[in-house]
Amino acid sequence: MTDTLAHDIRATYTIWFRDVLRFFKDRMRIVGSLAMPLIFLFIFGSGLAAAMSGLAGGIDYKQYLFPGILAMTTLFTAVFSALSIVWDREFGFLREVMVAPVSRTAVAIGKMLGGSTVAMIQGAIVLALAPAIGVSLSVGQVFELLGLMLLLALVMSSFGMLVGARQKSMEGFQMVMNFLLMPMLFVSGAFFPIEGAPRWLEIIAKINPVTYGVDPLRQVALRGSMPPEMLAQMSVQSVGVDVLITLGFIVAFTVPAIMLFAKQD
Repeated sequence: MTDTLAHDIRATYTIWFRDVLRFFKDRMRIVGSLAMPLIFLFIFGSGLAAAMSGLAGGIDYKQYLFPGILAMTTLFTAVFSALSIVWDREFGFLREVMVAPVSRTAVAIGKMLGGSTVAMIQGAIVLALAPAIGVSLSVGQVFELLGLMLLLALVMSSFGMLVGARQKSMEGFQMVMNFLLMPMLFVSGAFFPIEGAPRWLEIIAKINPVTYGVDPLRQVALRGSMPPEMLAQMSVQSVGVDVLITLGFIVAFTVPAIMLFAKQD
């Protein structure tokens, strides 16, 4: 029993390390990952700053947008890291892993942790842009934000695995995820407050897992940039409740994702 567990832990670590190492070796991926956040933050943010200043609590809209950009970067990276499952299946690597004497659960967890770690690293790169838009962060806030990004990454990595576990082609996976991700992002409060939105939109936002990733990121990132009472008005839940809900989504997505992954031929 102990030997089996140790073997599975080594397998999980190996799969995790492979995905992280592949990320660091792909320099163009690291540089390219900054393109969309920069476009949204400085072009989209500057263009809508005047129109959105009232909705953003009177602060610079780029500052309001910054936590949403952190969430967007983490979300897309985590979900599309799950694309490697389909890629590995098409090119035979996954077949070799599946016939190895390791638990498929260990393989699935390794893939999920690898994608989540890469997503958190990408988010940390964007986090370094905070001083450029006037967001002042303490060391404690930075560590809190990294932890929150990791939780969001785990949610979306497990969600991506849940979708990708039965997909047979990369094109099919990308089509399904593009259909789901943009609505999830736009109704999460990443780009505009959900307070005052139509009732049906508020309901969708409150069952959206991304909402509970964006909300604590904004509360922590803007803690020193706007009055506490104003920040509380635009918050969905307290940070602690957001974290508990996020943990619930992680379990809800991970369990069926691992079950589907284990049933692969």
